[in-house]
Amino acid sequence: MAKNLSRQKKFDTRIDFTPMVDMNMLLITFFMLCTTMIKSQTLQIALPTNEKVEQEQQNKVKQSEAVTIIIDGKLDDKGLARPDEGMLYYFDGMPPTGEELKNLATANPMKQIEFGNKTGGALPAVREILRERNKDVVKKIEELKKDWKEMKFSNNEEKNDSIYQVKAKEIRNDSTLKRPVVIIKATPNASYAHVVSVLDEMQINSISRYQIDRINQVDSAMMILLQGQETVQK
Repeated sequence: MAKNLSRQKKFDTRIDFTPMVDMNMLLITFFMLCTTMIKSQTLQIALPTNEKVEQEQQNKVKQSEAVTIIIDGKLDDKGLARPDEGMLYYFDGMPPTGEELKNLATANPMKQIEFGNKTGGALPAVREILRERNKDVVKKIEELKKDWKEMKFSNNEEKNDSIYQVKAKEIRNDSTLKRPVVIIKATPNASYAHVVSVLDEMQINSISRYQIDRINQVDSAMMILLQGQETVQK
């Protein structure tokens, strides 16, 4: 007898990858959109040059160029800094040292400007200090800005702006002009808004050299002595 050989049915094992392709395209599109939407957030950092600078010149600023601004705020009943009221202390040159400290009570170089809602906040007070000490640069920048507004650099607006920015940067960094070095300090009572306002004024008044520093004991001593003198006069 012939054997009945049963044949097994063969099933088609081919896998349909069409849904996988659709899914891959969807993921690729999603990541491309995310990459476009997320912009790089970076800060430009000015690194020091490789030029050799003498230690004395590097650490010491010319006394005639330095001006220190100390921001002090006024507190409300809750102990919080008032955003529109405070006091600006400032002095020209380097902080007193040696014999100058002994004569601080009679020869205090520090001055003060009170600001509030009636005076327009801190901005006019800061601007008054900066513009006087950076008047050479400010004058040239204003003349340059006049030419920029009249489109004298180029009839193309974008090119006109670009040339203006380059020339303005050259003026701000011109070592032949009298330019102040502004040292910004803040007391614990100063609000964040006060500090931001002062930093904004650096840009507005074309100050190219400035730094933020901590208040020290000499600064505090000068402030206390000045406050005492003002109280006696009143």
